[in-house]
Amino acid sequence: MRIGDRLFGCMVLPGFVVLLTPLVLYDMYWAHDFWGEVAPAWPGGGYALAATVGALVPLVFLVWVFPLTRMNWKKSKPRSLAWAVASLPGLAAGYLVSGVISSTWRPKRRRDWDSDCYSEGGPCWVHVHYPWLWAVGLVATLAAAGLLITLLVGLSRRASATAPSTSEPEAGPTPRSPTGTGDRHPPA
Repeated sequence: MRIGDRLFGCMVLPGFVVLLTPLVLYDMYWAHDFWGEVAPAWPGGGYALAATVGALVPLVFLVWVFPLTRMNWKKSKPRSLAWAVASLPGLAAGYLVSGVISSTWRPKRRRDWDSDCYSEGGPCWVHVHYPWLWAVGLVATLAAAGLLITLLVGLSRRASATAPSTSEPEAGPTPRSPTGTGDRHPPA
């Protein structure tokens, strides 16, 4: 076993903790304020906020994943690293959106529903005031994903239709061509 493999094995758990820490900190310090203050003040209320957050899910995913698809480590390592860095804003936005979504999850067991759960902005409070929040968010996510897929398919079709084709054979001889070579000139 090489040193690099051992180092990678030792970094898996700390890396996982580093990736989960922003979600935990968001839930501890900002989630209750967000749903308690922002949701009622959002134009259209909490359901409009849920629709906005749901529509952001596929967009944030695209902003995060698209730069990663441009990477090619064999061709150019610096350019691939630049694309990896370009995906970080999408990853940060993904953390924010997933934090907003996860702050509405109630504990599974009712005995864990303490007073903090029912405090203004808590997950139980959110479900009492906006009982169909999950459905609105899910429909908005599916609608935005469908619209985004339709847009991307249309753009790819347009790009392939306007691209010149180099695989077509040369025109064959026509009866009207004087040399019978169909716009091709004989070698000189």
